[in-house]
Amino acid sequence: MASRIRWRWTPMGFLARSPSAVPFFFGSLAASSLVAVAFFWLFVSSFHRPGSAVVGCRPDGEGSWSIGVYYGKSPFSLSPIELHAINNANNSAWPIANPVITCASPSNAGYPSNFVANPFLYVQDSILYLFFESKSSIRIKGDIGVARSFDHGGTWEFLGIALEEHWHLSYPFVFSYQNQIYMMPEGYKKGELRLYRALNFPLKWTLEKVLIRKPLIDASLIQYDGYFWLFASDFTRFGTKKNAELEIWYSSSPLGPWKQHPRNPIYRSDRSLGARNGGKPFIYEGSLYRLGQDCSGTYGRRVRIYKVEILNKEEFKEIPVELGIEEPKKGRNTWNGIRYHHLDVQQLPSRKWIAFMDGDRVPSGDSTTRLLLGCMFSQLLILLIVFIGFLVGAVNHIFSPNCCGILSRRNESSWLRTHPQINLRVWRYLAGMNRYGSSIRARVNPRTCFGKLVLIFLALVGISLVCISVNFLLGGNGAEEGYMFGGQYSQFTMITMTYEARLWNLKLYVKHYSRCESVREILVVWNKGKPPREDEFDSAVPVRIRVEEHNSLNNRFKVDPLIKTRAVLELDDDIMMTCNDIERGFRVWRENPDRLVGFYPRLIDGSPLKYRNERYARRKNSYNVILTGAAFMDNEYAFKKYSSDEAKEGREFVDGSFNCEDLLMNFLYSNSSLERTVEYVHPAWVIDTSKLSTTAISRNTQVHYGIRTNCLSKFSALYGHLPSKWKFASRPDGWDR
Repeated sequence: MASRIRWRWTPMGFLARSPSAVPFFFGSLAASSLVAVAFFWLFVSSFHRPGSAVVGCRPDGEGSWSIGVYYGKSPFSLSPIELHAINNANNSAWPIANPVITCASPSNAGYPSNFVANPFLYVQDSILYLFFESKSSIRIKGDIGVARSFDHGGTWEFLGIALEEHWHLSYPFVFSYQNQIYMMPEGYKKGELRLYRALNFPLKWTLEKVLIRKPLIDASLIQYDGYFWLFASDFTRFGTKKNAELEIWYSSSPLGPWKQHPRNPIYRSDRSLGARNGGKPFIYEGSLYRLGQDCSGTYGRRVRIYKVEILNKEEFKEIPVELGIEEPKKGRNTWNGIRYHHLDVQQLPSRKWIAFMDGDRVPSGDSTTRLLLGCMFSQLLILLIVFIGFLVGAVNHIFSPNCCGILSRRNESSWLRTHPQINLRVWRYLAGMNRYGSSIRARVNPRTCFGKLVLIFLALVGISLVCISVNFLLGGNGAEEGYMFGGQYSQFTMITMTYEARLWNLKLYVKHYSRCESVREILVVWNKGKPPREDEFDSAVPVRIRVEEHNSLNNRFKVDPLIKTRAVLELDDDIMMTCNDIERGFRVWRENPDRLVGFYPRLIDGSPLKYRNERYARRKNSYNVILTGAAFMDNEYAFKKYSSDEAKEGREFVDGSFNCEDLLMNFLYSNSSLERTVEYVHPAWVIDTSKLSTTAISRNTQVHYGIRTNCLSKFSALYGHLPSKWKFASRPDGWDR
């Protein structure tokens, strides 16, 4: 017999009092909420990015644009700054990596910004000045910011906002003419193309004149064949013609007057043709080149380059040519992995070429899309909970049709009482719901084993929906980004040691970690068997295989002059963790480049010393060793130290026991410093894939720990004691909890 339901009126509606029917329904909702909270703290909160401005760098529906620098011998052989091994003496890691200017640059200087884009370079006395759009996170419009570099684009100082108006500004085309410096920014919302002149370069400008009274966007000009030519687009177009229109204007002076080309508009129908300008036109080997935006699929998807074959007052013809810049392969995990829509190419006084590109890791409107998806999955979760309520009978009691009659009897002046037709419809609807609920329960009885399995399956589906909803609503842009330190990004080399029996594991390893933003190269130390070909791997970065003559654990730390980064991450091929955890470890190492920074802490103590697991260290709330099977280190310092004569006897002991190379590295570090030598970073989750096969190196834990205890005795006799103990959870960011 169904439990008796009593109803009472509250300002929020009706409450049901039931001794047993309702708890499961609301319990499911509570459980799902707890899962959401747990998911948030475990995954989403771990993506907290230190160093970001409090007000700036917020999610923006227009994207997360930033700016990178490229170098080359020609405008068609450009490569990013990280491939040129540029070192900053004030930086704790080299090479400097893109992006070199982000929203943090103006935000940290007191000008909150959500993104930076549309870079234009102006060179004065070998000093680089870069003008760009900075979208104000307070006024929600574009201003023109400017930064300065004294080292050819490696490091930048944000100087301030050079130009702001009451309307949106972008695309700050800067040029000189007759010993004056001018800026021609986009300001289409004003309905005019305006020209500004520098009063006190680079921060003070005045309006010189209105060039064209028309809402033109991305206007670029160049002097060619006796005239000044202006390329721009009319932004009043709609539908498929928007971002697909190009006009040409010409004049004998950049100050005007300007005349329209008779063939205007040159383009007006296909957004993939690069009609909208994507940077400053340039001349190379006597030919004129124009940069345009491929806006197919999303705004600013790619930069396209065209060689202008005919340009005069009657005709215009251009053909596409190869840009010569390698496409990013890491998707959202790269600063320009989804789209890049602007490139400013110039030749420096040194005759070398430099280029500035803006890029984004999300498509246009991505934040809106993720919000809609999050809401959609939340609605599915609610429907699932209601469906579970039908199965267990809770919904029958909560939405009992008798409630309508109870309502009418208890409140004679109720709204339903005065609208009987609505009352009848509600009663019929609830009665239908009850019939369907009874039918479902007849097929799936929650008290049977089959019914319980169905409920368990639905609960798992509900947990999945919670995780997906929280990820879309609170998980940012879905990217696992690098962490800035000292105003810059850098890269590291991953090193793993393996052999032929673990090839399947290695392929999974390379595919996953090559997509992490700061990984530059993966070095595979091949200890035994026939090595694979480098093209066998699905990798977003170069993979290099170093075949060793002898199977030795010491090969892990062999000096390798081909490594192109200061930082290396030694990571066993059977360890899988998130790119975000890897990036956090790299950030911590950049703060402490003289230490071993890793993910597996140990506490070595006792008399004699005894090797124990992480649980022991946690119980004692301290650690003094970091296992180098998952640790960052300075490859020059660490590898030279390990290969030195001082470490010779220790290396021989490692070969004899085929174990303990990581402990030896810890002793060598502690022997050469009186300061702290280890730092721990707690990963969100770790999977040991060797447990899924028979290829684990140390499956017998007791024997393995016994060998390591013997190693401790040997190394302490050779190199002295390990450093003092360090407490967990001592970092302000909580990354070592």
